[in-house]
Amino acid sequence: MRVLIIGSLAGELGQAAQIAMQRGARLDQADDADQALIRLRADARVDLVLCDVAQDVGAVVAALAAERMAVPVVAAGTGDDPEAVLRAIRAGAREFLPLPPDPDLIAAILEAASGESHALVVRDPVMATLVRRAEQVARSEASVLICGESGTGKEVLARHIHRRSRRAGGPFVALNCAAIPENLLESELFGHEKGAFSGALARRVGKFEAADHGTLLLDEISEMDVRLQAKLLRALQEREIDRLGGAAPVKVDVRILATSNRDLLAAVARGTFREDLYYRLNVVALRVPSLRERPGDVAALADHFARKYAEVNGLPYRPLAPTALLRLTGHAWRGNVRELENTLHRAVLLAEGDTIGPAAIELGPNGVDGGGQAAGSPAAERGAAATGTRGIASLVGRRMEEVERDLILETLGHTLGNRTHAATILGISIRALRNKLRDYAAQGVPVPPPTAGLPA
Repeated sequence: MRVLIIGSLAGELGQAAQIAMQRGARLDQADDADQALIRLRADARVDLVLCDVAQDVGAVVAALAAERMAVPVVAAGTGDDPEAVLRAIRAGAREFLPLPPDPDLIAAILEAASGESHALVVRDPVMATLVRRAEQVARSEASVLICGESGTGKEVLARHIHRRSRRAGGPFVALNCAAIPENLLESELFGHEKGAFSGALARRVGKFEAADHGTLLLDEISEMDVRLQAKLLRALQEREIDRLGGAAPVKVDVRILATSNRDLLAAVARGTFREDLYYRLNVVALRVPSLRERPGDVAALADHFARKYAEVNGLPYRPLAPTALLRLTGHAWRGNVRELENTLHRAVLLAEGDTIGPAAIELGPNGVDGGGQAAGSPAAERGAAATGTRGIASLVGRRMEEVERDLILETLGHTLGNRTHAATILGISIRALRNKLRDYAAQGVPVPPPTAGLPA
């Protein structure tokens, strides 16, 4: 990933830069906000801005918002000035990195900014078949639509396709269509010219141009607004884009990969996704199976994460005990690989002794099922079976829309109105959740208010 540091690299901020490089980040540096904006306008591949609190963090965040640049900002400084920390967070910084730098914290911030781990670990025949198909089409120029449940590793597969393609020497640029507000997404994709809108102080290159001669991944493509879909379709057909406020089209040479955890044909039927765009993207379709469908990958992935998080946390590698592995292979993994990764991260931290034993494997919310029994215990399994039978019977005769609405609202109540947490639990994007809640409110359904201090 690419990190732009604003401030002097002398002293502790320079130490943080060195650690970030050791963790695989590619760095650029600007002395102040003005220099930083010049670099950000020219390179849309920057994933994270690390800003010294000695700089005006609020001005940086405001300038990014004014020029429609959706790049997260992390403030960095010594923790002995609480007011500076509060000012940075209130100004819109995503996180605060205390100095002197902690390697594990920097690793966590980089990983959160970059999204998923990019290691492709395959043992199960079902997944191996998919990877062979992906590699077969990788060297073509065809657009690829990658579908599958949330957390299955769709971006990991997309990056693997890029690495095996003839464009491997070019950039790989990923854009999460659900994570960026609609009013920013168009500029993020296509860039803009000076004066295109209030705050557009100079030309800014978008993701399409940043991915020239490489690959552009459009993650969660189903969340893109229909109006913007039309502009995307034209870019794919004509191999050229129009910057906002531009007077002439700009030629681009980009291969498109797209992912979705939704049924796009159903979205086409509802009118929320363009049929012509669907067929333009769906030249080759790849479906990433859920972890439940590829149990042979569980042990290999678990060992991979055990090694990864032992290294990240400065701990010795400890293998999984057979009883611990038995618990993992018997779990349903509704959250797929992402849930397995979180489980192993916890296990690495909680394990005692020379192996990771079953006591360190916490499954379900806080490792406990709804009845208070330890997850995976015989009592928990009997209770879950009984509860599941009654729950299914109670759903018969109800409309799917009603069941979905109740699930969403109950989850929101469970998270005390925290939209981001609820969306994560439900496995949907925050934008999709907010759209649902707006529909419910319009129908007169009471919707829990957002957590105090958090956006609705």
